[in-house]
Amino acid sequence: MMCPTLNSIVSSLQRNGIFINSLIAALTTGGQQLFSSFTFSCPCQVGKNFYYGSAFLVIPALILLIAGFALRSQMWTITGEYCCSCAPPYRRISPLECKLACLSFFGITGRAVVAPLTWLAVTLLTGTYYECAASEFASVDHYSVFDNVSASKREEILAGFPCCRSAPADMILVRDEIALLHRFQSQMLGWILITLATIAVLVSCCVARCCSPLTSLQHCYWTSHLQNERELFEQAAEQHSRLLIMQRIKKLFGFIPGSEDVKHIRIPSCQDWKDISVPTLLCVGDDLRGHYSFLGDRVDEDNEEDRSRGIELKP
Repeated sequence: MMCPTLNSIVSSLQRNGIFINSLIAALTTGGQQLFSSFTFSCPCQVGKNFYYGSAFLVIPALILLIAGFALRSQMWTITGEYCCSCAPPYRRISPLECKLACLSFFGITGRAVVAPLTWLAVTLLTGTYYECAASEFASVDHYSVFDNVSASKREEILAGFPCCRSAPADMILVRDEIALLHRFQSQMLGWILITLATIAVLVSCCVARCCSPLTSLQHCYWTSHLQNERELFEQAAEQHSRLLIMQRIKKLFGFIPGSEDVKHIRIPSCQDWKDISVPTLLCVGDDLRGHYSFLGDRVDEDNEEDRSRGIELKP
């Protein structure tokens, strides 16, 4: 258990978007360095360098983007409340709710793109993936060393440049110049991406605040309200579900787990086991009280026949 002071510090840090984004960016940067050190090895073969380097550059960013959306609980809340409202009872969504949902979605998107943008920026600034992917497409027509080299042989030589294979002195000079050129191109793309991302963040924040139906103080209160609502709901839901499950377990077995003075237990019948093994749906149809457990509510505590199958425990 954390002390109240430490718990309040952790809670305040969780609410601080700048701290969370910085932490995500730092973890992504460290992960990218470890990932590159242990897994990346350019094949240096014609027709494979581009796909291999591009895969390491793009696919992890896509995975991080999908994970960024999937790991946000607000995303599933919006999906369940506003996108999947086809199940009865039907609820009419007001324009204000739509605006707030869109505002929340923009916030989720902003947090979700931090990791993939960090991955792309770091990999481009490093230049290793780009150098491997672009090695086959380097222009070497102005180098005299390639004048008497066939096109197929030229592609093979260029594909082997990222692996620093042994070559003549004049070829090593060409390789170093092409490596510097690719590093320059990769880093320029990285800085352009960082600049565009910074501008996009600034513009999106301004647009979101301008289009928001809330004032700055209302937005601050609404954010705090949603956080407190989630915390209190989780606490109440946990306590409520434990009490409900304890009641149904008592109906099934005749006692509550942890009871010190157990004088009566109940032997469930085969039909009881069959009944509780059938999952029930949640609040579907015209049932005013939904079923919330695999245990169901099929065991009748007042059934005399069930009581006759009970066992009295005497000290």
